[in-house]
Amino acid sequence: MALTLPDFPWDSLASYKERASAVPGGIVDLSVGTPVDPTPAVLQDALRRAADAPGYPTTWGTPALREAVAAWFERTRGCPGVDADSVLPTIGSKELVAWLPTLLGLGPGDVVGIPAVAYPTYDVGARLAGADPVVVDGLAAFGPPTPSRTPKLLWVNSPGNPTGKVLGVDHLRKVVGWARQHGVVVASDECYAALDWRPDADGPSTPSILDPRVCDGDHTGLLAVYSTSKQSNLAGYRAAFVAGDAALVRRILEVRKHAGMIVPAPVQAALLAAVTDDAHVAEQKERYRARRDALRPALEAFDLRIEHSEAGLYLWATADEDCWDTLDRLCAAGILVAPGAFYGAAGRRHVRVALTASDERIATAVERLTRRR
Repeated sequence: MALTLPDFPWDSLASYKERASAVPGGIVDLSVGTPVDPTPAVLQDALRRAADAPGYPTTWGTPALREAVAAWFERTRGCPGVDADSVLPTIGSKELVAWLPTLLGLGPGDVVGIPAVAYPTYDVGARLAGADPVVVDGLAAFGPPTPSRTPKLLWVNSPGNPTGKVLGVDHLRKVVGWARQHGVVVASDECYAALDWRPDADGPSTPSILDPRVCDGDHTGLLAVYSTSKQSNLAGYRAAFVAGDAALVRRILEVRKHAGMIVPAPVQAALLAAVTDDAHVAEQKERYRARRDALRPALEAFDLRIEHSEAGLYLWATADEDCWDTLDRLCAAGILVAPGAFYGAAGRRHVRVALTASDERIATAVERLTRRR
């Protein structure tokens, strides 16, 4: 059976991008969440020091890196007890999201649960494995397991992309309990966790699936996926990792060893530096906070209502109209955003507005959004 994938969504924005670019002063591109600030010097230095790397790196990653990630989970995510042997570096998080169903051995007849409004790669990853992506609005959507529709993998994403919604401890605990009752692996995409904007957020991160309040310290059947692209401006390095159930991680590792899916040694060194140094993360968070504080009221002045957006790199906005109409109006002001339809049918009346633009471009967007009021 031929593999069927959806069209790559970003290709459909070409005409909108051209239109926004024609506005005097140029485009303000808030569509793709691509970091624009410099990679911190401490991470560049780590990469340079490891540049002499003539031999093959290990797929599993160096012991120092895996131990640093385990320590990072305890220090910044409130997750003690992460075993260094249950940590695996990956070539960015999108690669793992796309291939996880395949790496876990899923195939035709298997079901992968994905959020109703979600990063498109969850759907694509299921299709690459030949499995069936199923939108899960709630745990009852799966129903009782049946031989022909046995759920094998459930994705959760908190903070969510594109919505910025945060799933609390009680919600995640229910997910874990249900998954264990039915033998479902839970993969939690947590790559925006360091960017929590809630005023009552005491720590730098939202709850992890590996948080003992969620899983009682038992990581069986659980995988946490994390990327340093956003918090550390390392998107160009492709530096991420997965951690959790040691047996699942070893299964993933064995396939990756055969397939040559290896994080380059200099990137592993930069990743180690990224999870060891917290100061650069705090600095970058404050840059995004300032951009968010400027952009949010300007969008509201443009008659857009911001929903969720408690954390992450985006503002999830609606004018109670079709997302393409909102996109069209913003393009007339030279501002390009992402239509909510990219993230599922439930997002059709929203747009996603990224905070990943320079201070100058954010200021230009604010001026354009407010001048016409």
